[in-house]
Amino acid sequence: MSDCVSLQVDQQVAIDEARLIRAARTVLELHAQAGCLGIVIQDSVAVAALNRQHRGSKSPTDVLAFPAASLPEEIAGENHYLGDIVIALDYVTARAAANGTDLGATLCLLVVHATLHLLGYAHGTATEREIMWAAQARALRKLGIDASLVTQYGGGDV
Repeated sequence: MSDCVSLQVDQQVAIDEARLIRAARTVLELHAQAGCLGIVIQDSVAVAALNRQHRGSKSPTDVLAFPAASLPEEIAGENHYLGDIVIALDYVTARAAANGTDLGATLCLLVVHATLHLLGYAHGTATEREIMWAAQARALRKLGIDASLVTQYGGGDV
């Protein structure tokens, strides 16, 4: 099993890029899932435009996941493309500071959360949420991040 995780940072900022890639890879490894995905770090204006365009929401958001369409099995190959994750860095930075969470750990949480979405997890119902939160906590533990970060950063929204 192999994977390819790419990271694109559209701003000049000091973030631990390797840590974010490791967060996505951890989720893939825990699910014995091979695949490729992209992580894009942008500003809140760009992410808000994507949120409006693709989700019809005018609300600001910290992270969006865009699952790729499934390819036919005969051409999907081992490293099929799972999709893209887009993070609004300035929004996350402000929210992390307001909630007293470490920015690096918070970014990892968002990558874990969005990677789970790319793998098909959802949290629209209580049952789905319970399953997704358990998978999220398992990945965070493996990364050495306390799962209480979820509540601390997002009040349970992430």
